[in-house]
Amino acid sequence: MDTIRLSTPDDSVALAAIWRASVRATHDFLSDSDFREIDTLVSEHYLPATPVWVALDAQGQPSGFMGLTGAHVDALFIDPACRGQGVGRRLLAHAMALHGRLTVDVNEQNAQAVGFYRHLGFTVTGRSPTDDAGRPYPLLHMRQE
Repeated sequence: MDTIRLSTPDDSVALAAIWRASVRATHDFLSDSDFREIDTLVSEHYLPATPVWVALDAQGQPSGFMGLTGAHVDALFIDPACRGQGVGRRLLAHAMALHGRLTVDVNEQNAQAVGFYRHLGFTVTGRSPTDDAGRPYPLLHMRQE
């Protein structure tokens, strides 16, 4: 069984690489300038300073990560090479074991993520026309039923 543990600052480079690969595979709606701006925020500020839950594969290498604030999923990114192997489902099960029913905000334009969360019993409870930074990427607010 794969391990899930809290990150350390030493994980930042590997997790940033997962973030970049995952976003490139699923966020084709992001402009290049927004990608670069968000990449800087994620790789230089968020990941080094914020403990996230890391899924490790059988060889002990990170295969995905999840940020949580209480029962709210702030981030869930899976290495594209590991998609479809249950990594995201295991990370969410871990979050549920810690906090019960979960909430998440997901880019409306990321149809794969919206479908993933719907498949796991999340329903849309609201919508924002922009992301948290005011960029033109609508968010769906979802809650696990």
